[in-house]
Amino acid sequence: MTEPRKPEMKGQNVGIGEYYTGDFVMTSIGLGSCVALILHDRRCKKGAVAHVMLPESNGKMERPGKFADTAVPVLYDELISGGSNKRDIVAKIAGGSSMFKHFKGNLDIGSRNVAAVKSALEKYHIPLVEEDTGGTVGRSVIYYPEDNGKVIIRKADGKCIEF
Repeated sequence: MTEPRKPEMKGQNVGIGEYYTGDFVMTSIGLGSCVALILHDRRCKKGAVAHVMLPESNGKMERPGKFADTAVPVLYDELISGGSNKRDIVAKIAGGSSMFKHFKGNLDIGSRNVAAVKSALEKYHIPLVEEDTGGTVGRSVIYYPEDNGKVIIRKADGKCIEF
């Protein structure tokens, strides 16, 4: 397993397959079929973000933020080892678009990513409190851990939502 990445700045962009943990602002831009997985600790006002690209790792552990089945446990473990209590951790997700309307079934990576993230959250008994998933437009996400876990989502069609 790779060493957790520690940010050295106040805010951080979370690139494809990456993850970060802390109390600083985190962004994830250019989400198409990828999913921004956010675990937020409501008591400590900190959290973690992963830019999940694929649903299953198939045993690959070198980039745990890249896959839904490895991102959830690594973010959860980072928060717990940093002093979080599991009852204070909630999840928010955004992304999982179907960027190509003619892709259905196994080729619809966005839907598979969302389903895999939800399955992993259920396995860890982490409540999913907010989501903006699906559709056919891309998104960018800004997460503010110290502002009660506020998330701002900017969509490629110009719409902006907050939860």
